[in-house]
Amino acid sequence: MIAKAVDVESVRFAAPDLDLMRKFLADFGMHDAEDAGDGILRMRGVGTAPFIHETVQGEPGFVGLSLRVRDMDDLKALAGAEGAAIEPAEGPGGGQRVLLHDPDGYRVEVIADKERVAPLPIASTGGWNVAERHERAGEAKRVPVAPAHVVRLGHVVMGVSDMTRTWDWWQSRFGLLISDEVRAPGGDVAALFIRCDRGSEAVDHHTLNFASIPGAPPKFHHAAFEVADLDDLMAGNRYLAERGYRHDWGVGRHILGSQVFDYWKDPFGHRVEHWTDGDLFDASVPMNVADIPTMLGHQWGPAAPADFAA
Repeated sequence: MIAKAVDVESVRFAAPDLDLMRKFLADFGMHDAEDAGDGILRMRGVGTAPFIHETVQGEPGFVGLSLRVRDMDDLKALAGAEGAAIEPAEGPGGGQRVLLHDPDGYRVEVIADKERVAPLPIASTGGWNVAERHERAGEAKRVPVAPAHVVRLGHVVMGVSDMTRTWDWWQSRFGLLISDEVRAPGGDVAALFIRCDRGSEAVDHHTLNFASIPGAPPKFHHAAFEVADLDDLMAGNRYLAERGYRHDWGVGRHILGSQVFDYWKDPFGHRVEHWTDGDLFDASVPMNVADIPTMLGHQWGPAAPADFAA
C-alpha cells in the first residue's frame, strides 16, 4: 500500500448539453456547486463534499472518478511512487491532486486537503413506527413528492478487462479491502465488491465494484448516490417518473451490500442509482465468497432488465 483511500469523492462525465444534464441532476436530487468559472458543470449533494458530480462538454461518456486519501503525506508518497506531479485540484474546495490512469485507462484523480462545505438541510418526514420500536407517536407522516435528497456519492461500478491486474493496481496503491469475491462456475473471479479500510470505523460495503465479462470491453456501469432514507428514495422515484425520465431498475433490495436501490438513466444514457440502507463493515469483517446468481439477485423487487449485466 502506498496511500490509504478513505472514500470516493466524485465522478466525471462528458455530455453535449450541460443545461440538460443540470436539469436532470437537479430533478435527481443534486444542487449547484460553487462555480469555478472553468466551464465544467459541478453539482453537490446535501453532504459535506464540495461537489460529487462533474460534467464536461463533449460526446456522452464516463470520464473518471475522484478518490480521497487521508492527507498530503499519502498524496506525496503516491506521487513519488508513480513519478507523477502534484498539482492544484480542480473545482471548489481547493486541495491538491495526483492524476493517474488505471490499467484499463480509467481516469483516477486522487485528492487530498480538499475543504469540506456546510451540509444543506434535509426536511425530516418523521420517525418510523416499526413493530419493535415506535418513533412517531401522535404525529402523521406526510411525504411530499419532490426530488430526493442526494447526500453523497457512495460507489462506482466499472467493467474491467483483467480482474487480477485491476485488483493488484488498486489495492497496492490504496490499501483497499474485498467485501465480496464473486466467482464464476469455473472458479475465475468475475467481480469484486471493494471497500475502504478505515480500521475500526464501519464503512460502506463497497466503494468500488469491478466486474469482468469474457470478451466484453472495459465499460462504465453505474454511479450510486446515497439518499436520506426509504421515503426519500420513493418520493424521488415518483418525482422522476412524473417528469418522464427513463427508469432502469427498481425499487428493490440487493443481496450483496443489502441496499435498497433505484436505477435511472440520465439524458445521455449513463446509469445512476439512488440507494439507502446499505451494509456497513469495519476492517475486521472477512471477505465473503459468492456466486454470480447471488450477485445479480435481489431480495425483493422486480427482475433486472436484460441489459443490466451486459
